[in-house]
Formats: sequence, C-alpha cells, structure tokens
Amino acid sequence: MATVLLVRHGRTAANTQGILAGRTPGVRLDTTGRAQAEATARRLAAVPLVAVVTSPLVRCRETARAVVGQQEGKPSLTVEPGITECDYGDWQGRALAELAKEPLWTVVQGQPSAAAFPGGESLAAMQARSVEAVRRHDADLEARHGTGAVWAAVAHGDIIKAVLADALGMHLDLFQRIAVGPASVSVVRYGPHRPEVVAVNTDAGDLSWLRAAAPVGDAPVGGGSGHAPS
Repeated sequence: MATVLLVRHGRTAANTQGILAGRTPGVRLDTTGRAQAEATARRLAAVPLVAVVTSPLVRCRETARAVVGQQEGKPSLTVEPGITECDYGDWQGRALAELAKEPLWTVVQGQPSAAAFPGGESLAAMQARSVEAVRRHDADLEARHGTGAVWAAVAHGDIIKAVLADALGMHLDLFQRIAVGPASVSVVRYGPHRPEVVAVNTDAGDLSWLRAAAPVGDAPVGGGSGHAPS
C-alpha cells in the first residue's frame, strides 16, 4: 500500500514547561518548534507527497503548513479529527509533575489499555480512532494515487506512538516504550500481509529513496538489501 510519514508537531511552550496541553486551544509552536517544523519540511521536500493530513489543533496545522510550503507540487492539506490529541479530560492543562502523583499515572505508565482519563477518553479509544483514521486515509490515497504514493500525517506524540504500536503488532500496554520526539518522522508502509515499520522517531537523514520504494510484499528472508543510496 501507500507509505505514510507520521510527523509529530514541533515543540511548544507547554512541552518545555511540563504542561499536558491536550486539546487546549491556541497552543502554538515556540521559536524552536517553528525551526524544527521548517527543518522537517525541508527534509520531506525530497519526497513528492500526494497529501498532508493534519490534526485540527493549531500546533499540528502550523507544522503541516510548513511541510506543504516546502513541497514543489503543493499537495492537498486535509484536517482529520481522528488524529487529534487524546482527550485528557480533567488532566488537561495540568503540570506533569502534579499528575505524576495521581493514582491513574501508574496505570497510564504500566497498563495504558486500562487507562481512562476522568472527563475524557480512554487510551484504547484514542488508539482505535487514530489507527482507523490513518489506515482509512492510506487506503484512499493508494486507491487514488497508486502503491507508490507517499503522504504525511501530522499529529501528536501519543497518537503516533499508538499508531506505531498497532503497526508493530504491540499490545497497547507496551506503547510507552516508543519514543516520538517533536517534529520527528516515522515511516510505515501497510502491505497486503502486514504493516512494515521502516523508521521510528527520526529527526535527520535522507528520505529521497522513498520516491522509488517498491511495494510492500513478503518480508525478505535475511533482511534484504535495503534501499539504494541517493
């Protein structure tokens, strides 16, 4: 199937202040975050994207606009509520240091599949709707642009970790083992038999090889020869 580049938004002041921003309106990229978004956009410029899909929150839309701005072909930009940030409910806007004292914190860290935020959603529900949204867009874009299509989904750390856990065949209880930094790029290709996780949490490196990536098929025995250097 097509290839999706999972892009986390750039850094925000809430990130540096240790605040769980969640869906708080108006949380924008800070100066470093804007620079991170522009650097990632330049990195993705080597790959003609057929579409960019973004969370509706402003920090993701700012990052997505940076990506589109560096694309020669100016791909479509679509807002997808299914990849918006987790609804942290009563936890939203609170300091992480304070939240770490809550009994639920241990559940979030050790058994996320059982975690439901008071006044918000569960992490299981978050994973289900984000995976559905990514797979839906992936199938639609492949149907319209072919198996060589590459597109970007701009979302949030927990969203991307949940999508990666699904692609890796990991139980949600293990998703906290995955690191996804600001403006990082992870690469997933959904094949006929299984997803192929090509890269996780990258913030540097050439991606131009994706222009000629072969369709995903059976896993190569012995690991295969990899992609040709650009």
